[in-house]
Amino acid sequence: MKFFLDTADIGEIEEAASWGVLAGVTTNPTLYAKIGGKLSDFHAHIKRICEICDGPVSAETVSLDRAGIVREGEELAAIAPNVVVKVPVMPEGLAATKTLSERGIAVNMTLCFTVPQALMAARAGARYVSPFVGRFDDISEDGLEHLGNIVAALRNYVFEHDVEVIAASIRHNQHVVAAALMGADIATVPFAVLQKLVKHPLTDRGLEAFLADWERVKNA
Repeated sequence: MKFFLDTADIGEIEEAASWGVLAGVTTNPTLYAKIGGKLSDFHAHIKRICEICDGPVSAETVSLDRAGIVREGEELAAIAPNVVVKVPVMPEGLAATKTLSERGIAVNMTLCFTVPQALMAARAGARYVSPFVGRFDDISEDGLEHLGNIVAALRNYVFEHDVEVIAASIRHNQHVVAAALMGADIATVPFAVLQKLVKHPLTDRGLEAFLADWERVKNA
């Protein structure tokens, strides 16, 4: 499984990249607004992220009509060669994805919740499909079950292009573990979750014991 960071925070991206585990970044308007981003700085901000992370960097369109999505998508793709255009699953989004993919622009279809949505996204030319897990949990449904169904369904078919499943809306470690076991290609996680993935109390306890034992060796 590859790890993407779901953020627009430059500091978080730099830190994750320093660990050697960062394979990509996903952003959206909410994440950009969260860091106080300004419209006039958006393209420069995406460019900076692409300089830090040489993997796919998803930047989202906000238009709701196909012509607008295509126009925004082409503008975003021109920022850097590793930009992936993020498009929501809807009829206009599917049409725009078809056009963008035919023009050689990679698309990440987002806000995907069902198997039919995922299959249509893949058929339209999406390079990545992003099923949301946590938002199902928010309405007391099993988001992991839906993710597993999407992974299984896409594996049943051969597409004309590579399609990778990004487990999105990840809330905690067990979401990542389950997504990895069911074969999701990528987990895109908030920085707080990425930090927790590398932590375990037995690791901490073992490190404390090693250091205590080494102090005894030094003082012997």
